[in-house]
Amino acid sequence: MSSINLIDAFQDFKDAENIDRPTMMKVVEDVFKTLLRKKYTSDDNFDVIVNAEKGDLEIIRHRMIVEDGQVEDPLAQVAYSDAIKVEPDFEVGEELFEPIDLYDFGRRAILAAKQTLASRISDLKKNVLAQKYGDRVGDIISAEVYQVWKKEILLLDEEGNELILPKSEQIPQDYFKKGENIRAVVARVDMKNNNPVIILSRTSPDFLAKLLEIEVPEIFDGLIVIKKIVRDPGERAKVAVESYDDRIDPVGACVGMKGSRIHGIVRELKNENIDVINWTSNIQLLIQRSLTPAKITSMELDNEAKHANVYLKPDQVSLAIGRRGVNIKLACELTGYELDVYRDNEGEVEEFDVDLEEFSDEIETWVIDELKRVGCDTGRSVLALTPEELERRTDLEKETIEEVRKILKEEFEKE
Repeated sequence: MSSINLIDAFQDFKDAENIDRPTMMKVVEDVFKTLLRKKYTSDDNFDVIVNAEKGDLEIIRHRMIVEDGQVEDPLAQVAYSDAIKVEPDFEVGEELFEPIDLYDFGRRAILAAKQTLASRISDLKKNVLAQKYGDRVGDIISAEVYQVWKKEILLLDEEGNELILPKSEQIPQDYFKKGENIRAVVARVDMKNNNPVIILSRTSPDFLAKLLEIEVPEIFDGLIVIKKIVRDPGERAKVAVESYDDRIDPVGACVGMKGSRIHGIVRELKNENIDVINWTSNIQLLIQRSLTPAKITSMELDNEAKHANVYLKPDQVSLAIGRRGVNIKLACELTGYELDVYRDNEGEVEEFDVDLEEFSDEIETWVIDELKRVGCDTGRSVLALTPEELERRTDLEKETIEEVRKILKEEFEKE
């Protein structure tokens, strides 16, 4: 029985462990049935037998033996005189099975079949890869840095598949070197030129959620549920959690003894501050908790407009707003309410104020330090003094004072 060894063509199949055997056999069969149709116009009377382990392939042709001169369909029938040339014992009505020598197809046809097979294998691998990571979206994986570029990092998983970590999905403080193992969450699978591109993320709230699930067994077991996570990657995150077991303190369980559980996550996220709070359906209480570490004095709620005026003592205002306004921004995202912060001075509500540190991108640091030295730590406390008083009490030039006041006035006019 003639056969052709296709070990080279099958090698890709043997390496592609994720491709199941029935699919493999079907693809090989399809490729060679295409060859048969080109040569014989039909593949109805041919059996393609594949041994993927050895790389062997055989094609068997079967035809019914009929009387000489009675052949109506040469593809399905063979004359008796031709059949006995193969085996003298054959009789009319029996079926003749003949192996097809694949070299009869010609060298070019065989080469084309191998190329088609390689192409089909490549497509299958792509589909398997896309499905594998499509099913893992939202899961944490560990991969090795293979190449670092300006806009993205190329990583390889344990099977050598390529993964991409774009700059936009990296924490600002992230710095990785080739050969380093890093953890990230599978964000999505994009298709580019018919090739799957697996995109990872370290800035997604899902990444923090999965890290918590790994560190906190109660979350993994479903005793504690993460209701919502908001993040400013590398800066601050707020996690609202709820327990279905009254005996479990969800915040305490997430933080751990002396912060043991949360510290590892903070290090992974490049010292990102993580506020874990108890979730509640009481919006007023949720807003109060979301502004942690600041302590609220009072609040005015407008549920229809989803807006709240929050009043705090002067020393709590900057804590509520946070560095570059991050704390209040995250509180707004967590609660779904627009929050405005006001100073509550001895029961009298003053206008909105801003810590001088928030103007560090417009006012030089040494100028801010000089103003703080004379007790002016907020925008309105500076504007409360006349230019002459500021000039007398500080070492600042008149032009500098005027410029500072102009910047502060413009900010409050926006409000």
